[in-house]
Amino acid sequence: MIKDSSSKSLAEQPITLLKGVGARNAEKLARLGISTLQDLLFHLPLRYQDRTRVQPIGSLRRGDQAVIEGEVDLAEIKFGRRRSLMVHLSDGTGHLYLRFFYFSNAQRQALSRGVRLRCFGEVRNGPNSLEMVHPEYQQIDPDQPLSVEASLTPVYPTTEGVHQLTLRGLMQQVLTRLEQEPEGLQELLPQTLLGRFRLPNLAQVVNYLHRPPPDTDQQQLLSGTHPAQQRLAFEELLAHQISLRSVRAQHQRIDATPFATDNSLKQDLLDSLPFTLTTAQSRVVAEIEQDLSRSQPMQRLVQGDVGSGKTVVSALAALQAIGAGSQVVLMAPTELLAEQHLRNFSLWLQPLGINTTWLTGRLKGRPREAVLEQIASGQTQLAVGTHALFQEDVVFNDLGLVVIDEQHRFGVHQRLALREKGRRKGHTPHQLIMTATPIPRTLAMTAYADLDLSVIDALPPGRKPVTTAVISGQRRDQVVARVRAACAEGRQAYWVCTLIEESEVLQCQAAEETERLLAEVLPTLKVGLVHGRVKQEEKERVMREFQSGSLDLLVATTVIEVGVDVPNASLMIIENPERLGLAQLHQLRGRVGRGSAESHCVLMYHPPLSANARERLAILRETNDGFVIAQKDLEMRGPGEVLGTRQTGEMQLRIADLVRDQGMLDEVREAAEMMLETETRAAERLVDRWLGERTDYGKV
Repeated sequence: MIKDSSSKSLAEQPITLLKGVGARNAEKLARLGISTLQDLLFHLPLRYQDRTRVQPIGSLRRGDQAVIEGEVDLAEIKFGRRRSLMVHLSDGTGHLYLRFFYFSNAQRQALSRGVRLRCFGEVRNGPNSLEMVHPEYQQIDPDQPLSVEASLTPVYPTTEGVHQLTLRGLMQQVLTRLEQEPEGLQELLPQTLLGRFRLPNLAQVVNYLHRPPPDTDQQQLLSGTHPAQQRLAFEELLAHQISLRSVRAQHQRIDATPFATDNSLKQDLLDSLPFTLTTAQSRVVAEIEQDLSRSQPMQRLVQGDVGSGKTVVSALAALQAIGAGSQVVLMAPTELLAEQHLRNFSLWLQPLGINTTWLTGRLKGRPREAVLEQIASGQTQLAVGTHALFQEDVVFNDLGLVVIDEQHRFGVHQRLALREKGRRKGHTPHQLIMTATPIPRTLAMTAYADLDLSVIDALPPGRKPVTTAVISGQRRDQVVARVRAACAEGRQAYWVCTLIEESEVLQCQAAEETERLLAEVLPTLKVGLVHGRVKQEEKERVMREFQSGSLDLLVATTVIEVGVDVPNASLMIIENPERLGLAQLHQLRGRVGRGSAESHCVLMYHPPLSANARERLAILRETNDGFVIAQKDLEMRGPGEVLGTRQTGEMQLRIADLVRDQGMLDEVREAAEMMLETETRAAERLVDRWLGERTDYGKV
């Protein structure tokens, strides 16, 4: 049993207090995230086995997992493709075989005629009758009946070197301790909250999930919707919500430089634009202006579908900071996207007398030193670039606003490093984060509770929706003819080759082969090629030629997913779209439809399609709404995929599921407010219970 411990809380008692856990086993358990007795209790079963009754052999069906008892009629070695020990077992209602591929001579002799066995295993179809392959079994004495399990048997997530029986044994020790001292697992939610949201007692819930009674609805347990699981999911989501809200509250206590709105610069830019802002853009500009005029740092995430006009919104934000005498930095994930931002910003801001500079990893030697000097002296008012912007030797004179594009491409530490560069005299820069990957509202309000959210939910007037067709690769000739016709009308086209078995080398080879074949069958067209292994200078040269109209057709891998703006391109062919997620396909499709011409996207799949792929392509054909697509993507692929870096690294949920449990999110937010107002110590301990060491990312 458990070695004595004077400490009451299971959260403070190390796993080594359990009998059978030495340093080596503790190391293995740590790989499962188990280092305390409380961690072990929250290591919930994946599924359950029913060993609470002995089933008659005659009632068994293929696929059943069952406990059976019977008498050995015969045990013999069979020679086929593999040698096996076949044990014929019967109980008066029927018979089956136990099959062992690995067995010893002693085992064979012990399974002799007349021996009575109790077995547990999965029933399969054998050559002549039903069989169990390598079942668990034990010999029983007919005069001494063996009791069955009192509850369902848990099957736990495990790791190399940690057996199910080991985990069950350890769990029994800690559950016995919990029965003796229920206060060891502290109830951190106040009674008012438990009553308000009708939440059951924590210790009882945990005990129930490790030892469910035989009549439990196993389907509910498998789907994670059982009230006991939902109680823990609520608490885990609450911990995450409190953590992010605490970050937000800390952030509100930091000082930033307030910037008054500079209407003259703003008006000069608006007057020079060949378009007027949409109502959605104007609303978001007003929200940003208000944030920037405060003495707390802005933390705003602007979501806008592909082509909704986020760039001009960020330019107006930059003008407000620059007009007040501060510097602005804009960071993009790729050189291609950074260069495009530089082009747009230079076009808009240089006529207003604003000095823009460009900094990427490729800038070396004297030119780099000159740029660093301009940034450090304050001569540069707007710096545009990639990851190179947060390198150590980049020093700003007076950084007031950080704009980050496609934030999910950057790790949290990279964003933090860039913000730290702007700290001076106790002041922190404002942050504006932009994404063209729409995030469903429920997910955004949970995952980004530390940020203010703005949505540009309308496309500029004149933008025509892209029509999408789903076509089998067997009609490739028709697709090629369509490209020929579009280019003959003076338009341009993309041909995207998607990932092949996650291999960049194979992907690039496929793109090269596609480019060669298309150049052969379309001899009158100028065809270009970009992929991940093309040198940066070459890639940029090809992209510039495509942007200027010198190339008719661009063959590319998914490197062109984000940010490339060629209004004359009106046709997008995506090969093997079934290999990509919905959001990525929507991003690729957004490369066309940026001008006034009718634009089309052809999804050319490789038959046969799975049901899931067919459903995804149908969604894309039916809607151009990025938020509808994002919601479907979330339901089909889960939050980790939809949110990218931030989520996979920092919001790993153990029990809750953001898709399944989104119905409780409003109550979770209400509970977080209640606890932060009246139960601050319990709120801190709740965050510690569920997030532990992973709360540092909140400092961003």
